[in-house]
Amino acid sequence: MIARVVVDVPVLNTDKTFDYRIPDHLTNSIQVGSRVIVPFGPRKIQGFVIAVTDDTDGAVGPDRLRDVEEVPDPEPPLTEELVQLGIWMSRRYICYKFTALESMVPAVMRSRYEKWVSLDPEQLERIETQVFLTGEGEQAFKLLKEIKHVEWKHLLQKCPGDQDWLEQGVKEGWLLIEREVKDRVTRKTVSVVTLLLEENQLPAVIDELPAQAVKQKEILRYFLHRPGMGSVRLKELLAEVGTIRQTVNRLVEKGFLKIEEVQSYRNPYEGIRYERQKPPQLTAEQKQVIHQILPAVDQGRFHPYLLHGVTGSGKTEIYLRVIERVLELGKQAIVLVPEISLTPQMVERFKGRFGEDVAVLHSRLSGGERFDEWRRIKEGKARVAIGARSAVFAPFENLGLIIIDEEHESSYKQEENPRYHARDIAMYRGKYHQAVVLLGSATPSLEAYHRAREGKITLLTLKERIGNRPMPEVQLVDMREELRNGNRSMFSRVLTEKIEDRLDRGEQMVLFLNRRGFSTFVMCRSCGHVMECPHCDISLTYHRKNRAMRCHYCGYAEKEPDQCPCCSSRHIRYFGTGTQRVEEELSRHFPGIRVIRMDVDTTSRKGAHEALLSRFKEGKGDVLLGTQMIAKGLDFERVSLVGVIAADTVLHLPDFRSSEKTFQLLTQVGGRAGRHQIKGEVVIQTYTPEHYSIQFARGHDYTGFYQKEIGERMRNQYPPFSRLILFTFIHEHEQTVVKTADQFARRLGSALPKTVAILGPVPSPIARIKNRYRYQCVLKYGSEQGIPDQAGQLVREFEQDRSHGDVQIVVDVDPQYLM
Repeated sequence: MIARVVVDVPVLNTDKTFDYRIPDHLTNSIQVGSRVIVPFGPRKIQGFVIAVTDDTDGAVGPDRLRDVEEVPDPEPPLTEELVQLGIWMSRRYICYKFTALESMVPAVMRSRYEKWVSLDPEQLERIETQVFLTGEGEQAFKLLKEIKHVEWKHLLQKCPGDQDWLEQGVKEGWLLIEREVKDRVTRKTVSVVTLLLEENQLPAVIDELPAQAVKQKEILRYFLHRPGMGSVRLKELLAEVGTIRQTVNRLVEKGFLKIEEVQSYRNPYEGIRYERQKPPQLTAEQKQVIHQILPAVDQGRFHPYLLHGVTGSGKTEIYLRVIERVLELGKQAIVLVPEISLTPQMVERFKGRFGEDVAVLHSRLSGGERFDEWRRIKEGKARVAIGARSAVFAPFENLGLIIIDEEHESSYKQEENPRYHARDIAMYRGKYHQAVVLLGSATPSLEAYHRAREGKITLLTLKERIGNRPMPEVQLVDMREELRNGNRSMFSRVLTEKIEDRLDRGEQMVLFLNRRGFSTFVMCRSCGHVMECPHCDISLTYHRKNRAMRCHYCGYAEKEPDQCPCCSSRHIRYFGTGTQRVEEELSRHFPGIRVIRMDVDTTSRKGAHEALLSRFKEGKGDVLLGTQMIAKGLDFERVSLVGVIAADTVLHLPDFRSSEKTFQLLTQVGGRAGRHQIKGEVVIQTYTPEHYSIQFARGHDYTGFYQKEIGERMRNQYPPFSRLILFTFIHEHEQTVVKTADQFARRLGSALPKTVAILGPVPSPIARIKNRYRYQCVLKYGSEQGIPDQAGQLVREFEQDRSHGDVQIVVDVDPQYLM
């Protein structure tokens, strides 16, 4: 038997399958989707089996094939469907096959290689003489001679001064290099104690034990008083009886008990008890929407829906009811939510309804916890997967439903290879399984809403909030007028009054700002010099807590300056407003105010996100201050005021979606207010109150915004009236990257139809990151057929052409940002 394998060598010449012979002892272990370790040249690497066949592809005879060496997993991590999906993704998003396939498995199953070094035994004497005469590499040679086989990383740590000697040895061949595949998968085990006696034997055995064996008797009585138990976790047994392991070991030695290690799941929600929730009464609108969706679910046919419901209209309850029907039919469901919306509240709603049937997949879990949740899905122990973008690859084999909540969120588009959009993957899997795909949002993406208006997706609407509660009243504040009237504070007089009012009434507030840090840039007031990152073309952000300036692109940091590096002036000014500064200003303006700040800096530690939200829910904070992560998915009864500190942060970015993002963000964050009995208000502070995205957000008018924005898109032929492919060229020398980008753009122009527009090349909006220059060009096309395939072929030709040196090309099909 022959295994056709895609190997982990992400270069053009190896982006194909390689044939390997399946040895007899692995015949039953290898299937389509299996992860395998195979020899490739002088090393061993990881690969995925995409076919099992009796014949080779003809390039190499069967007798010359090398054997598959290892199969790390008891079951294939990829289903046949996911293998087909990976091949489709490699064409659709112009990426390598292995990259696409590997993106579907948990991080702990992804390739990791270790480089090991040893001395060539045939040249040992010569090496020893050379070291003695030159004195070079003495420490490394001694270590290699003693241990014989040393990991490269460990060798460099122990002998940092010998790096040149080591690299020379590898180059000249008297040091041997071996690369090993390191499997990071660990399966948790627990000690389980099993009773080897029949229950009717226990009384007599207990009586026969000596009087001083008190704890041994208690252990046996533990089983006697729990008929039918048979087995118990050792940890639980010790805690219940109040004894130590040695006592249990004595009973094992006597043949009464046995202890064995049993595989267990790492449960990230262990110890949390979720009360079974009774479904609430549905509104007439909710019943109507569910009535429209269920026929496709019952008939088992692919059907895409777009659920457009205002904030607080009960979209989540519709998801729960449809999932309920899917489970009744013996099928499975995937629910995608943006990472920042996957709050403890959301988990509680799904676990409270479906219990252990729910597996949760998100980045705040440890690698082991995430792997075990994925394993529960794979082994059929969970039938509902809820998670962020990559949960769309949950290895279900009988899908009945895929839900994408907040479908407009840009986080559903992956920003590194493979640059897939979860919505595209959901549609592919929906067609494969003949499943329903349900997109939901209060502010749908223009592309999805346009498709719904054209009849390609069925549009469903929820126009009223639960209980007919009114939408919050929105007040715009022109910050230019505030400045003219002498108010230089970051808080307008209106917002100040409303904060004081909520503090007096004991109600809670949400304040939103889409910037973290203390100030957005630091400038010398004497000469105008702005403190910039030395490795990127971007200003440094000041963080007050550790008195440092930090680059949010490469991580570079330096201490706050006490004088200007250009003119030595001490007149340093901190401009702009970050979350840290807002927190400080709140404490200064409103003494005693309790602020809970949520941004990347305060939520980076595991469990911090949940802890901060719990504190706010318990009333231990007056204000929840944060960035984008507080704009959606939160539902607190006592929140009656939402304040947007600066509505213009996204609006003026050089991107065709900036108006859409502004409208969505303002509408979503405003939707956090007045969701229960207390009336809600929203205050939006802006320097451009006349802009249509802000005006339509004020009136909660999605239709009006859509009609205005779709006209702008049509006039400029941007999506949904065109498709885009963004090519970014990266190199450490600017002249090289300019020349290469220009040559590629010319090649595009000569190879593609004249109706296809090529914009650029131009410097990227941030033209240098980590000392590497970035230029880009955009391919814009309409109904022309086969453009992505042609573009992919040109990219492959570019990568084969060695005249470009090591210029990196990054391809983003249907980019969310042109930044």
